[in-house]
Amino acid sequence: MKTFAKTLLHIASALLIFLLANAVAFTKLFQGAYFLIAVIPCYIFIHTEPSVFHLKLKTAKLRSLANGCELLRLFLFSTILTIVFNSMGIAGSTPIDGIRNAPALWAGNVGLSIIIESLIFWNGIIRVYVTSTQLGIKWRVIGIVCGWVPIVHLIVLGKIIAISEAEVKLENHKLVVDETRVPEQICRTKYPILLVHGVFFRDWKFINYWGRIPAELEKNGAWIFYGNHQSALPVSESGAELAARIKEVLRVTGAKKVNIIAHSKGGLDSRYAISKCGMAPYVASLTTINTPHRGCEFADYLLSKISPGQQQKIAGAYNSTLKKLGDTNPDFLSAVRDLTARRCREINDQVLDSPTVFYQSVGSKLNHASGGRFPLNFSYQLVNYFDGDNDGLVGEKSFPWGKNYTFLTVKGTRGISHGDMIDMNRENFKGFDVREFYIQLVKKLKEQGF
Repeated sequence: MKTFAKTLLHIASALLIFLLANAVAFTKLFQGAYFLIAVIPCYIFIHTEPSVFHLKLKTAKLRSLANGCELLRLFLFSTILTIVFNSMGIAGSTPIDGIRNAPALWAGNVGLSIIIESLIFWNGIIRVYVTSTQLGIKWRVIGIVCGWVPIVHLIVLGKIIAISEAEVKLENHKLVVDETRVPEQICRTKYPILLVHGVFFRDWKFINYWGRIPAELEKNGAWIFYGNHQSALPVSESGAELAARIKEVLRVTGAKKVNIIAHSKGGLDSRYAISKCGMAPYVASLTTINTPHRGCEFADYLLSKISPGQQQKIAGAYNSTLKKLGDTNPDFLSAVRDLTARRCREINDQVLDSPTVFYQSVGSKLNHASGGRFPLNFSYQLVNYFDGDNDGLVGEKSFPWGKNYTFLTVKGTRGISHGDMIDMNRENFKGFDVREFYIQLVKKLKEQGF
């Protein structure tokens, strides 16, 4: 019933916009001023609140986005009607007497149509561009470029509406679900969570390496801390930094242990901290996410093909940049060498698991190169040649470690990339909700007593 009522309201609104857009023509049929007095207030109301059904959305941002979508949808329908109506007039087949032989009147009608429809369009597109996160730069640029191409711009606009409406539906659903389970505190583990980043990244305050994941975990009771280690060091030095960080977290919280969730090289660093830096008594569990436990064969290949001089030149450029971003003593080459298959075999022989720590791992794969964002869409083929199925950086065979191993992908050509596993692009896509995945992961840690 609600869907039927919404459809009727949508049709009525679209027809009203169509009538006003063609007011020059319709005033002859509907007694002039009386017609305008009836239609204009409704048109203004549509601009402010396109649909009463959006009032139940949980946030003002989502309501604004939903209303923007509604305005764009109304624009599409009413514009199509207007184009058909004015085309009929040009062809001399309009049913309204007195118009077919008045070209100036038709020109005025077309001019008014452009103004009325443009106001609806700009009100909608501005709301959507300002409030949507899922459009990203890509669809915003496509929208701007294709906005000047007839027919194509309507197709692109339909895609923009679809992406934005899907965002409204998912985000509001997540807010509703979180509201219902907040009292349960399903992510309130016995020990705090330490999130450990991968190579060439840092834990910055304003750009979270883990995307929307930490905030979602905290909503559900999680106690979150970050590794705060440098971005590019050999495993041994990164492990030592993490050991110091674990001690700091224990001192601040008064907890006896931590649960570590580590991504990429962070998993190797965490294993080293546990095994070689005396952290085994202070770590309850280690969950590695897309960690190259057995290294990357393609890294061995690249290092064998690039001359020492070129390696030093590349390393110098990276180290200089990393210093500007906060690292005190970055070592690009040592970090990369520790990701080779040869070096990981050595690490695995030396860095032994502690029997008192629960180890588990997660891995994912892209189904096709086009499924990855830059630069993973380029590296995918190279990694695939040496390491087989992969996430754009790490081969599938390198992921498993510990008692439990979870492998993830989605149907179709997309798959789940190395970056998707930490919500790097803040992107929602069909088949995998990364935030909910982490909620369920931490929930299971709680249920296991960690």
